[in-house]
Amino acid sequence: MSILTGALFAFLLAAAFAAPAADLVSIYREAQTADAVYAGARASYLAGQEKLPQGLAGILPAVTLSANTQYNDRDLQFRGGAPASSDRYNSNSLSVTATQPLFRLQNWITYEQAKNQVSQAEAAFLQVAQELIVRVAQAYFDVLLAENNVALAAAQKTAFSEQLAQARRNFEVGTATITDANDAQARHDLAASQEIAARNDLEIRKQTLRQITGRIPPELAKLSSRFTPALPNPDNMDNWVEQASASSLQVRVAQAAADIAMQDVSRNRSGHLPTLDAVASYTDSSAGSGVQGGAGIDSTTKYIGLQLAVPIYQGGLTTSKVREALANQDKATQDLENTKRTVALNTRSAFLGVTNGVAQIKALEAALVSSQSSLDSTKLGQEVGVRTQVDVLNSTQQLISTRRDYAQAIYAYAINVLKLKAAAGTLTEDDLAHVNAWLEK
Repeated sequence: MSILTGALFAFLLAAAFAAPAADLVSIYREAQTADAVYAGARASYLAGQEKLPQGLAGILPAVTLSANTQYNDRDLQFRGGAPASSDRYNSNSLSVTATQPLFRLQNWITYEQAKNQVSQAEAAFLQVAQELIVRVAQAYFDVLLAENNVALAAAQKTAFSEQLAQARRNFEVGTATITDANDAQARHDLAASQEIAARNDLEIRKQTLRQITGRIPPELAKLSSRFTPALPNPDNMDNWVEQASASSLQVRVAQAAADIAMQDVSRNRSGHLPTLDAVASYTDSSAGSGVQGGAGIDSTTKYIGLQLAVPIYQGGLTTSKVREALANQDKATQDLENTKRTVALNTRSAFLGVTNGVAQIKALEAALVSSQSSLDSTKLGQEVGVRTQVDVLNSTQQLISTRRDYAQAIYAYAINVLKLKAAAGTLTEDDLAHVNAWLEK
C-alpha cells in the first residue's frame, strides 16, 4: 500500500482508535444546548406564543378597581356680612368598573391575527431547528474534509521529498539533469506551502464547529466502509418540488406573514366602524361635612348600561393606516411568491446535488483506480528510462488531486441529502441519524 493510499484510508474511511469519537448525533445534541442561534429562536418562539392570550384579552371583559382618598381644606367667604367659614374634612371613594366589548371588530381580527402569529412563530422555530441540523452536518463534514486535506498535503509533501532525494542522487551520478532536481524542489516547496494552508483551514473549520457547540471535540468519527451513496427516494425532481411547496417551513412562515398582512387591512378598515360595549360600575364614596356644623355624606352608586362610540373624524389617521396596510399586504404577497420560487430552486439544486453526487462519486472511484495505476506505471517507466522525473511528479499530483476531489464529493453528497429534506420541509433528527450511520462508531 502506497503512502497516498494509506492517507486516504486513515483520514477518510478509518475509525479513530485513540478515544471514543464524537459523531454527528452527539454533536447535534451539544448544539441544541449550546448554539446561540437555536437558543435565540427558542426564545422568539416562546415570545410568539404569548400573542394568542394577548389577542384573546381584547374580546374578554376588563375589570378595573380604583380608589382614592383626599384631605380637603376649604375657606368660605360669604357676601352680605355673614361670618367666614373654614372647613377641613376627608373624602374617600372606591369604584369597580367592568367593560365587556359587544362589537369591536378590530379586537376580533386581532385575535385571529394572533392565531396566525403563533403558527408563524412555530414554523420559524422549526425552520431554525432544521437549519441547525444542516449547519451541524456542514461544520462536521468540513472538519473531516479539512483533516483529509491535511493528510493528503502531508502525504504529497512526503512523496515529493522522496522524488527530490531521488532526483538529487540521480543528478550526482549523472543520470539526471539539474532541471529535474529543481523541478522536484519546486514541487516539494509548493507541497509544504499547501500543507501549511491546509492546517490553517482545518483550524478555521474547527473554530466554526466550536461556534455551534461551544467546544472542539478531540476526535470526530470518520466515514466507514458502510457508506454507500444512493439516489433520492422518490427519484423524481418534480415530486420533491411539489412536496416542498406543500411542506416547506419557509413557505409556511411567508404564508403566515401574508395572512397577517391581509388581516391587518381589515383591522384598520374596521376603525371606521362604531364600537359597542356593555358597562357596569359600582362606586362607594364618603365625604366629611362641607359646611360647619353639618353632617358628612355616604353614597353608593350602581349602574349598568351600553356605551356606543361612533368615530366621525380622526384627522385622516384611519384612512392612512388602511393605505399603509394595503402596501404591506402587497409586499407580503410578493415575499410569499419569492419564497416559493426560492424554495423550488433550492429543492432542485439539492436534488441535483444528490443525484449528480452519486454519479460523481462513482466516476471519481474509477478515477482513483486509474490515477493510482497511472502513477505506478509512470514510476516503472522512470525506472526503465521511458518516463521522466516530471512525469512522476505530475502523476503524483494528479492522484492527490483526485483523492481530494473524491473526499469533497462524498461530503458534499452527505450535505445535499440533508439539504434536500430541509428544502422539502421534512428534515428530522432521524435523517441525521441515517447519515450518522455512515460513520464509524
